[in-house]
Amino acid sequence: MAAHSEGLVLTDLHALFGRIVDVESVSRGEARLADLVERALAGCPHLEVLRHGNSIVARTTLGRAQRVIIAGHLDTVPVAGNLPSRVEVREGREFLVGRGAADMKGGVAVALHLAQALAEPVHDVTWVFYECEEIEADANGLGRVARAHPDWLAGDFAVLMEPTGTRIEGGCQGTTRFRLTAHGTAAHSARSWLGHNAIHELTGLLEAIGDYPVRQAVEVEGLTFREGLNATVVVGGTAGNVIPDTAELQVNYRFAPDIEADDAIAAMRRTFERPGVDLEVLDLSPAARPGLDRPAAREFCAAVGGEPGPKYGWTDVARFSALGVPAVNYGPGDAGRAHAVDECCPIDDLDTARDALVSWLAPRERS
Repeated sequence: MAAHSEGLVLTDLHALFGRIVDVESVSRGEARLADLVERALAGCPHLEVLRHGNSIVARTTLGRAQRVIIAGHLDTVPVAGNLPSRVEVREGREFLVGRGAADMKGGVAVALHLAQALAEPVHDVTWVFYECEEIEADANGLGRVARAHPDWLAGDFAVLMEPTGTRIEGGCQGTTRFRLTAHGTAAHSARSWLGHNAIHELTGLLEAIGDYPVRQAVEVEGLTFREGLNATVVVGGTAGNVIPDTAELQVNYRFAPDIEADDAIAAMRRTFERPGVDLEVLDLSPAARPGLDRPAAREFCAAVGGEPGPKYGWTDVARFSALGVPAVNYGPGDAGRAHAVDECCPIDDLDTARDALVSWLAPRERS
């Protein structure tokens, strides 16, 4: 599956997968891949192709009663000597190994292949291939499209082709990162009683994390989510003989979809409120409820089969939820392999995902 200088051939799913993995597309460097995607989709007469930055939207306009959205991001985390891709056989299965193979060019390949193949789907389909998912929220291509062209993302249901091992994962956790800064008074360590050690103040904050009633089983619309509250970064001290006057603790809170983002932050402020400690929110992303009770979602679940599970982590299904579009995660690959140096995806996962989406979207034969 070596790289080629030609454009994308959408008809051969496995070759397409290797081709797009081999096109390096680290966040903010997606232009080449976006150009190839735009050019390939422009050759499909049944699609209207639109572009915003390095995000490509292609849609059918067949006048169907429902419109569904199938989306995936084009970018990857930085390359770590893992391009070009290679095929390995592990326990009798073929895997494509290379940056982006799991997260999430397998899903992108399936979507590109079907965008070309499904000229008359039973629902109108909007195919979205967007930039900058792996970096700060303000740069996210899906968010930028939503702000500039919200009508491009109008729909009744969305599938985000994140790696799920071809299992439906509903909703997602919310997440916030915040910094706790403890203040003290600097002094020489030989006369420590003249100062106040800010690092020592972190003890109470760490104890508050350990004592927080993190919920291990939160049922939301039939799916069971878990939460997490963890210290992730500690910064403090200036010299070995100086009592530090400041110390910082970064904390990450992953909350279940039954909590609104503002309520999550309010709970953190109550937990860590104490004299001499400041709390600064570094980022905040809302959770998304599964929405599996919606008609379009039920139809999708019936077509794909299997038992849906919860999504541990945050994904852009939350952006669709904020737009009033219920969404699920579904795609080839194991999320546990994402961002690894030997990032990989079983090649037959793509076939499974393709066949599932075809069973959902292809016209039914009349008996």
